[in-house]
Parts: sequence; C-alpha cells; structure tokens
Amino acid sequence: MSPIDALLQIMTLEEKLGQLNMATGDHAVTGPGLADDLTEGVRAGRIGSILNLWGAEKIAALQKIAVKESRLGIPLLVGFDVLHGQRTIFPIPLGEAAAFDSSLWERTARAAAVEAAQDGIALTFAPMLDIARDPRWGRIAESAGEDPYVASRFAEAKVQGFQAASLADAGSVAATAKHFCAYGAAFAGLDYGPVDMSERLLHEVYLPPFAAAIGAGCAAIMPSYNELCGVPMTIHAPLLQGFLRERHGFDGVIVSDYRAIPELLEHGVAADLAEAAALALVAGVDIDMVGKAYLESLPVALARGLVTIEAIDAAVRRVLRLKDRLGLFEDPGRRGSVRTEAVAEVEARKALAREAARRSIVLLTNDNVIPLASDLRRIALVGPLADAPAEMRGPWYAAGDPAGPIGIREGLAAALPGCEIACARGVGISDGDTSGIAAALEACAGADLVVLALGEAAAMSGEAACRADPGLPGRQEDLARAVLDLGKPVVALISSGRPLTIPLIVERASAVVATWFLGAEAGHAIAEVLTGRFAPVGRLPVTWPRHVGQVPIFYAARPSGRPADSDNQYSSKYLDMPTEPQFWFGHGLSYTRFTLSSPRAGATVIRPGESIPVMVDVTNAGPRAGEETVFLFARDVVASVARPVRELVGFSRIALSPGETGTVTFSLDAASLCCLGPDLEPRLEPGDFVLFVGQSADPARLLAIPLRAIAG
Repeated sequence: MSPIDALLQIMTLEEKLGQLNMATGDHAVTGPGLADDLTEGVRAGRIGSILNLWGAEKIAALQKIAVKESRLGIPLLVGFDVLHGQRTIFPIPLGEAAAFDSSLWERTARAAAVEAAQDGIALTFAPMLDIARDPRWGRIAESAGEDPYVASRFAEAKVQGFQAASLADAGSVAATAKHFCAYGAAFAGLDYGPVDMSERLLHEVYLPPFAAAIGAGCAAIMPSYNELCGVPMTIHAPLLQGFLRERHGFDGVIVSDYRAIPELLEHGVAADLAEAAALALVAGVDIDMVGKAYLESLPVALARGLVTIEAIDAAVRRVLRLKDRLGLFEDPGRRGSVRTEAVAEVEARKALAREAARRSIVLLTNDNVIPLASDLRRIALVGPLADAPAEMRGPWYAAGDPAGPIGIREGLAAALPGCEIACARGVGISDGDTSGIAAALEACAGADLVVLALGEAAAMSGEAACRADPGLPGRQEDLARAVLDLGKPVVALISSGRPLTIPLIVERASAVVATWFLGAEAGHAIAEVLTGRFAPVGRLPVTWPRHVGQVPIFYAARPSGRPADSDNQYSSKYLDMPTEPQFWFGHGLSYTRFTLSSPRAGATVIRPGESIPVMVDVTNAGPRAGEETVFLFARDVVASVARPVRELVGFSRIALSPGETGTVTFSLDAASLCCLGPDLEPRLEPGDFVLFVGQSADPARLLAIPLRAIAG
C-alpha cells in the first residue's frame, strides 16, 4: 500500500474534505468574501490549501501548524496568481506574446517561479490560455492573444518555466492551466458571461492550448466561470472527465475558480449547495476554492446518495499526490527558506524584465520620426501616462512593489540626459476635466517633438474590467487632437491591456507605438526603443480593430461565399468602414526594411506522419541591423468542411545585418495540416493546400507555396 493510500485509510471524512478545501488569505483580493480564520482551520485539518498569501515567514508559520499541530500533519498547498511576475513584474501576457519568443516566455516564467517559491508559494494559477478575440473582454490582457497555435506554444513555455525539471525543486511551482475553457468567447465581451459555440469551433480553437499544457506536464487545471452551451464549466463532465482525463490522460488536480461552486446556484443548475458540491465533484473538480461547499455540504450530498466516498477519496488522492510531487511531505519549508539573495540574481531578473519589455513593444506606424534624432534639444512629454509609473505594472501585479516600476518620464530622462523634457499631464486617464490641456499645449510650444503618452489605467484591464467601447477613455482624444493640430512631429505611446480603437491617432501621429503594460522596466525599455538603442521587434499577437463594430475580429476567419468586393453591393462588407482591421495579426515595424523572396518547400507532396522543410529567404534591405519575425500559414483549398482562409502553423525569427540575406526554415508536420472530421478527430484530407509565408497575416503581402497532401 502506498503512503498516500495508507494516509487515506486513517482520515476522517472532515479531514478528507479539508484537503479539498482551499481558503483565502488577505494579501490580495481576487473575488468577493473575507479571509478565513486560517490558523484554527489549519489546526483542525479543515483547510488543505490556501491562496492569496505570500511571504516566507507567514507561510512557514502556517505550515508549522499544519505539520506539527494538526492530527495528521499534512502540509499545506499554497497558491497564488503569478501571472506576469511575482516581485519582479514582467510585461502583461498579451504584451509578452508580442515577442513571439518561446525562450523568453519560458525564462520569465522561470524567474517568476523562483521569486514565488522564495515567498513560500508552491502553486501558481497560471498560465492563462484563453483564446481572446474580443478586445472588450478585460482578461484579454492576461492572454496570449487570438491564435491557438501561439497559445499552445505559450502554454508549453510557461509550464516548463514554472515547473522546471522537477516539481520537487525548491525553485519550482506547479502550473495551473486556466481557464478551461472558451472563457474568452463570453457573450458581448462580458466577464463571467455565457458562451455558446459549436463543438467544431471549441475543438479547433479553444481546446488545443490546454492539450499542449497537458503535454508539457502541467500539474493543475482550473475550469472557467462561464457556462458553455448551458453547462457551467465547473460541472462539465464531458470536458473535465472526458477531454482532460480520458482523452489526454491528465492525472493532476482540477481546482475550481474563486467561489465557482456556490455560484452554480446562480447559474440555476443546482437547487442547493449540496447539489452544487456533488455536481462539481462528480464532474472532476478536486479543490473547492473559497466556496466551502465541499467542506460544509459534501457530507449532506453523501448522505443523500449524490456522491460516493470513492469519488471523494479519488479527489483527495490527487491532491495528496500533488503535494507529494512538490516535495511538501519531505520538506514543507523547502520553498520560502530564508536566505540572502545575491545582488547579481536580483539584477539578472531586472535585466530580464527590461529585455522582455523591449521585445514586447510593437511599432505600429512610423514616418521616420523615430528613432529620435540625436540633436533634439527639447521634447514635450504630454498625456496622463507620461509620468504614471504605478500604471506600468498593469493589472494583477502580484507582490510587485508599487513604487518599483520605471515610468516613461524617468526612462526618457535617463536615456536623454542632454535633452530638456517638458512634462504635462493634460487630462486624466478617464475623467472629464480638460482644464489642463492649455498647460499641455504650452509645454509643446517650444518642443522639437511631442511624445504623447495615452491609454488606459492598469485597472481598466484584467478581471472584471470589460469595456463596451475599447477606445481612449475620458477626454484623451480631445488632448490628442489639440496636440496634433499644432503641426509638430508627434510620437504616440499607447499603454493598454488590449488593442484600442484609435483611428485618429493612427491617421495623424508621426509614429504610433503599442507599449501595453510593460512592468518594472517599462520606462527604460520604451526609452531604449525610442532612441534606437534597441530596434523594435514586437509583432501583434491579436488583430487590431478600427472600430468596436468590427468585434470580434481575427485573421483566421472562414471564407464567405460572397467575399468583400468594393464593386458588389451584395458582398460581405460594411457600408460605413472597411472590413480590414487597422492592423493585421503579426503586424509590427522595425527601424530597417526586410524583404522576403524565394519561398519554397522541400517537397511538393506530404503524407500522414511526414514532415517537410519550408524555406524563405529574408534580406535586410535597410540601413540598420534588426530582427524579423516570419510567419507560416496554411490553407486547405478544398476540404470536407470549410477551413479558415489562413491558419498559423509556424513562426520564426531571424537577425540580419544591413545588406545580409538569410534563410528561415520551418519544419512542417503533416499533422499541422489536419482538419477535424465529423467525429472531431484530426485527419489529413488529400488534396491541394497553399502555404503562405509573410511578415503578418495581411493577405496582400503573403508569398504562396503550393503543396499537395496524399492520404496513406
């Protein structure tokens, strides 16, 4: 008999349910309700895990109570939302996704895991793998964007970074893939809202990142708040048990979202808490986060015959097994061991934060006004984000120091010591006061160039931060129009957790830069890009709309029988604006110019199980060294089911000096060309395909390669 089974045999029902009960500390607020009385609950064995608490000494004190003062001495599992850093704050995930760099994604997760583990944390509720195609949804900021291929690579990198070689390592934390699933497709972009979609769309777009996370070995999965076609994900047995456990062999822990089990009553699928608890347990949810439904109501459900003790034991076994894999039974204090950290380690993480921030910045437009000229003598830095370092953290900044981030003003001042910087707020981020515009224009009067720092407050993105109109909030457009009317060169910096509809800025500013929320080193990273010390490499991981009326908008749409045609009224188009986005997925400029040529494949046919090389030559035809990201898309020309006009099957980056030519080579697997048949199982259908290589999803700039698939 295993030690875990032996432990199960001597546990009371209350102690078993305690292991399935996650209580909350008071270091962070992630939902309604107050922190539990942790000490007594831990001592009595009624609490098996805790979230929203960090700090080596605090957690060690609770672990001591769990191990030394509870009857069975079972250590606690302590979790926290380490979404883009613990103490060192990295760019928000949507920003970091713009780097299109799996190595970077893994390295920032590794650094965050080390800091989280030092704070006593053993489990992170990350990565968030929701496909997000609606910028109204606040949690798009926490996502890797709109594409399932990108999100799958993001999932693998983050899981590997968090968990490293072994969960038992003192610097590893267990990863939780969330939110399972389709949360990003909530009706009207409203957080917690219902989702209704076809099985095909679900399996083609929203489930693959979770399959990738399981393949990478993620330790836990969190179901989403939403209902899917009328069934809340917290009780969706066909997906929790069928897809996760049976189809993909997931044997880890499934943890509910914050109070999601009691909220089943609000969904109208359970008459009381006992029914809700039973439905969730039977569906496969092992840990009840903060709801107390398992602890208080599973005994009632058991007495009614709604659940079995075997189902309870199976859930407890999975929780105990995770604690064992994390090394908590062997040494509950291995995470959070008090030690003096070398200055070099702290500086290395700061340098990584700056690297991640630089690589996340996307240059959207540029009329050769940046990089900034070396002879600038006076810059006007105007706007509500000009000197707002705390906003640079973005939503959900964990244990990050509020005074820690470098703001735009500080970053520019450090990078341009010989340049006068006149700073004026002009307007607030979201209020209606325009009285400061006059002072802002006065600051611009003698400037050689204006840097216009606009965007959102950090709290306007993330959970419970949906916006019906994802444009510039408040009176920022009034400020922008007044500054643009001066006729001076204007560089617009857009700090946000989502794409913003800013056609005025795009049309009139000399340059537009998407800076997202870049974290601790934001100001330095922005300054390095503006001054040319670092050439921009970021590319959009999400399609950028012109207007909210285009939403949801994404590059991989299915074709229409009547595609948009300016000469045909009866075609798929708007009367009042173009159908094309403001910027395509993958868009991003550099300070040099790259050209692509000679697209080719290593074979003209591909068979199941094969992989072939796909190549394209890239030339740096501009004046500076730089890096280019190349995307590989595929299209099934004639299929049994209409396929998207383009699907991403690869991306790669190449660094070139001026005048240099290099070759980007992709390895294309036949599996990536499969479509889902009527049974939703992948199959390679014989026939013609077209591969496309390009610098974005813009169809006008793609180079085509014919390919034929042969069955068998």
